Amino acid sequence: MSEPTTDTDQNHEDQTDLGFSYLATKAGLVLIRHHRRMASELRGAAAADFLKKVNSASFAQAQQLMARITGNYKRGNERAAGKHARSK
Repeated sequence: MSEPTTDTDQNHEDQTDLGFSYLATKAGLVLIRHHRRMASELRGAAAADFLKKVNSASFAQAQQLMARITGNYKRGNERAAGKHARSK
């Protein structure tokens, strides 16, 4: 019996939960929440564009999309950025 092969990067990406969720209302609004707190509200074309993107995205991609829309995402390079030549 052979073991199934898995792509570890893909598995790690699929399990990335940043705490974002969204609710699409009948009125055409999209409410994005971060850890159950309201983070952003999208209307009109922005809401339609978001729904189109999120419906074709994986869970991890949807989490990243919502993080970028709300501006609440970690870059991981905050300390190193202060020492960069462009920061001086």
